[in-house]
Amino acid sequence: MALVVVGTNSVVESEGYDRDTLALPGRQDDLVRAVVAANPAHRGAGQRRGTGAHAVAGRRRRPADRLVRRPGVRQCGRRRPARGRRAGRRLPTTWPAAEADVPVLDCTPVDGVVEYAEGVHIGYRAWLRSGAQPAYWFGSGRGYTSFELTGVAAPAEAAPGQVVTVTVEVSNTGERDGKEVVQVYAERPDSVVDRPVRWLVGSAAVRVPAGETARVEVAVPTRYLAYWADGWQYEPAPTGCASAPRR
Repeated sequence: MALVVVGTNSVVESEGYDRDTLALPGRQDDLVRAVVAANPAHRGAGQRRGTGAHAVAGRRRRPADRLVRRPGVRQCGRRRPARGRRAGRRLPTTWPAAEADVPVLDCTPVDGVVEYAEGVHIGYRAWLRSGAQPAYWFGSGRGYTSFELTGVAAPAEAAPGQVVTVTVEVSNTGERDGKEVVQVYAERPDSVVDRPVRWLVGSAAVRVPAGETARVEVAVPTRYLAYWADGWQYEPAPTGCASAPRR
């Protein structure tokens, strides 16, 4: 088992100024390559602070068994494994496989003005619109077992301002107890306004023993389906449900 700690510092990045590149500073990428080459079967990688920059190179090589990062709260990634808790977290950001794939990379001011033209297409929404394949999607995460989602159902109708419930059966198909995070996304390709390809509208976590099935309910406020135009506006539309593996 190889544990590699990589990352940045306040000289490379801070909240007060931008980074020039997503690559790791110095020869840290070379270090990761050397460790993977020497021990390709078992490896671990940890990042002490900053963005998920090491995932940019990690996708081109073999990814780590475990990536631990500090997204602003010290030691949050360290204590869970130490207490024997099962892995079940999900990424709050999208990690690129190549710097050139990042949908929004150029934020250079023109005549002293930075134009934010993304609209609602920010974060994972921008990735979905671009069609690029990142190293790790927003919402991705692995544990020590596997799950299957079946029987997705939602109400056929919902009134403005209502909270509807989406239900799904979550089966633990692995040999270990585990935790799954059910994520519900909405899409409206024929909308009268510019909408994301797909956007998150609800989520719920569930712990399921090995070989068992649990029924999960996810609350979805209908306001998450509305758009703003001098007030919240709703578009009548047919409803449908489908389950898909996490991208």
